[in-house]
Amino acid sequence: MARTANVFARVEPGIKEQAEKVLDELGIPMSNAVGMFLRQVVLQRGIPFEMKLPERVPLAYGSLSKEQFDMEIGKGMADIDAGRTISAADLRAEMKRDFGV
Repeated sequence: MARTANVFARVEPGIKEQAEKVLDELGIPMSNAVGMFLRQVVLQRGIPFEMKLPERVPLAYGSLSKEQFDMEIGKGMADIDAGRTISAADLRAEMKRDFGV
């Protein structure tokens, strides 16, 4: 058996649990998956998948001028008036599904 070295990483618990479920279904131990990832980094001389910034970036209140803030509030009010809303329960379910929170 080849020599091994330890790798320690901090990962959000929800992401770890989701990854473990997928890896269990594939029959791949977490340590093997990490090793596979690192081998691909070496072979491809970089991250082995495409990395992009999200198309929509959440707005930070402190970064908006008064005019921008008023415009964003206006958009929200227009969405409410047009019925483009979702319930808090549906939002929570969507957040849990997409982000594990």
